[in-house]
Amino acid sequence: MPDTDHRPLVAVLFGGRSSEHSVSCVTAAGVINAIDDDAYRVLPIGITKTGVWRIVDDWSSMHFDPEHMPEVVDDGTEVIPPISAQGSPLLHRDAEGRYSELGSVDVFFPLLHGRYGEDGTLQGLFELSDTAFVGSGVFASAASMDKHYTKSLMAHAGIPTCPWELVTESMWETDRADAEARIAGLGLPVFVKPARAGSSMGVSRVESADGLDAALRGAFEHDTKVIVEPQVVGREIECAVLGSVHDSEVRTSFPGEIEVSGGHAFYDFEAKYLDLADAELTCPASVGDETTARIQELSAKVFRLFDCTGLSRVDTFVTESGEVLINEINTLPGFTPTSAYPFMWANSGIEYPALISELITIALVDHARTH
Repeated sequence: MPDTDHRPLVAVLFGGRSSEHSVSCVTAAGVINAIDDDAYRVLPIGITKTGVWRIVDDWSSMHFDPEHMPEVVDDGTEVIPPISAQGSPLLHRDAEGRYSELGSVDVFFPLLHGRYGEDGTLQGLFELSDTAFVGSGVFASAASMDKHYTKSLMAHAGIPTCPWELVTESMWETDRADAEARIAGLGLPVFVKPARAGSSMGVSRVESADGLDAALRGAFEHDTKVIVEPQVVGREIECAVLGSVHDSEVRTSFPGEIEVSGGHAFYDFEAKYLDLADAELTCPASVGDETTARIQELSAKVFRLFDCTGLSRVDTFVTESGEVLINEINTLPGFTPTSAYPFMWANSGIEYPALISELITIALVDHARTH
């Protein structure tokens, strides 16, 4: 890249090794298209399902297609990130094995969902190389990614959340009776969820004890650690949070409500990304001023509890009695133009391109504050 171009270089990372690879690709296409070209240079880097980094020039063609989901495929080239804290440039190896420099990254914008991207592993690489990056650091990313530890920390801090039971693959194989007894105490129906996956991957609703084994085995395909929760009768309300760990106050959006139709038993992968007409997000949610304030208050508290920075989406249940229960926090939520996080901010006064610019600014300022 030319030395005369002084715009900060933003390396957008997407794809990755998790089961949410395709979702990440579509997210990246939306973000890259909306980044301000006058303010930033953009380097689109896709990560294959085996972990190879490469430049992806055809990112704009990535979209949801049930018959052909987008994927970053190894083409024989590779981008090699530095691990030193000396501002070293990215290296590029072409298909013939020749190396060249791509320039030093000013800020990484990771858009990888799930493991090996959202769970603190990638954030550790950024911190090792002393490079600014959008989103939360190692601890916040790791703790928020693991639903069991998320709930454990919230319960310890007095933040209301719904009950759960932890079941690992080894527990299910060696002491199934104990696991079944604990799950029975939750009542039926229950939801079975991989502890460290997103986009509703591997999630199922179980209405009878006979369906539990199949549900757990399906979840174990995504993670060796699973949580089981009772069904909460209530409205699914989400809230977007924006700010820095260094700020005295963080901003919360108007809450948004998800209503699922079309035969989906819950807000599953198809409803989120493929059958868009079957999932309606309304923002602001019609929950009244007192409940809105409570959702925003708890969302900000959870953001602070986990030392988050940049962005987070907090998912809640609002019960018939008006109680607000925190379900989970997502430190790298879906970021396609139709995703809940940017949609809620658009309805709260920050449009998609401006939101992306603000997140990049927060990352650069956060990094400068630590030096």
